[in-house]
Amino acid sequence: MLYSSIENKKIKELKKLHLKKYRDRENLFLVEGYHLILEAYKTGFLKELFVLEGNEYDIDVPINYVSYGVMKYLSNLDTPPKVIGICEKKESKIKGDRILILDEIQDPGNLGTIIRSAVAFNVDTIVLSSDTVDLYSSKVIRASQGMLFKINIVIDNITDVIDQLKGQNYKIIGTKVSLAKNLKSLEKMDKFAIIMGNEGNGVKKEILDLCDEHVYIKMSDKCESLNVAVATSIILFWVGD
Repeated sequence: MLYSSIENKKIKELKKLHLKKYRDRENLFLVEGYHLILEAYKTGFLKELFVLEGNEYDIDVPINYVSYGVMKYLSNLDTPPKVIGICEKKESKIKGDRILILDEIQDPGNLGTIIRSAVAFNVDTIVLSSDTVDLYSSKVIRASQGMLFKINIVIDNITDVIDQLKGQNYKIIGTKVSLAKNLKSLEKMDKFAIIMGNEGNGVKKEILDLCDEHVYIKMSDKCESLNVAVATSIILFWVGD
C-alpha cells in the first residue's frame, strides 16, 4: 500500500509517536534509518516498516510505502530517511551481575553514549530512574547507535532496586566528586551496581546514603568535572574484566 497524504489517519497516528505520552500509551516508538532499523529487527523490536516509494528492503515484517512528502512529515531528521520503522517496547527485569543505575540523566546524547559504553564494557542491565530522559526519544536512539537494542534496560524506582540488589548480595557503588574512594583503589567485585547521577547535581543524597561505598575519578586540578557520559565510560572500563 502507498500512503501519499499526510491527512491519512494512520500517518497522523504515527506522527504522534514522536511525543512521549503517545509512546507510553501505545507502547510503541519510531526508528529512522536503515542501520537502526536493522539493529531493531535483529533483536525482535521491529514490527512494521514505512519505506519511501522506489526503495526495497529484505526485512520480514509488514511493509508500507510512502511518498516523499509523507516521509518528510513523519521524520524528525533534517534530511528524511528512506525508511522508518515502528518498534514495540519490551518489558525487562534486572538480570546479570554487572548493573549500571542512572539517576535522573537529562541529556539524550549523554544517555545514548552511556548505553553504547555499557554495551562495550559488558554491563548486563541498565536501570533508569523514572525521571531520566525518555529512553525511546529519537535523540537517545540515534546517540546510542542502536545499542539500546543490545542490552537489557529497566525503568524503575532506584530505591526499590537498591533494596532488591542488596538482598541479592550486590555491592552498591555510588559516585561523588569528593569525600569518596579513588576509583583506582576499588577492589574487583563479582556482583555490583554502579550509580551515576544527574549532569548538574550528581547522585541524589538519599540514594548515596544507601550505597556501600562511594568513588570518584582522580584528575588534574585544572579540570573541575567530567561529562557524565565520559565519567561513566571510565568507571565501566576500570571495573570491567
